Amino acid sequence: MIATILLQAAGASSIFGTYGNFVPLVLIVVVFYFFMIRPQVKKQKDQKNYVNELKKGDKVVLTSGAHGRIAEVADTTFLVEHESGHKTRYEKSSVSLDASKALNTPPKA
Repeated sequence: MIATILLQAAGASSIFGTYGNFVPLVLIVVVFYFFMIRPQVKKQKDQKNYVNELKKGDKVVLTSGAHGRIAEVADTTFLVEHESGHKTRYEKSSVSLDASKALNTPPKA
């Protein structure tokens, strides 16, 4: 009787078959994709769309921390006019999406 139980226990297989050891690894990859990669790709797409929609007169904050108003838009660059009246040319990739949106959003009362 005991020998029969031991033989049955030794021959039992998991519901995942021989690939049961890979299931946790696959789950880790899926979780990593949905919590790390996908949000980053979405953020990059939003940044690209925001930069492409910039036009003359928009207020921007650059990644260097400089604030200004766009005076001229070119292909890959734009001219920013600072409060002191100086104009400086920057690459479009230097615009900070989060800081610029915060600058242009009216404060909540």
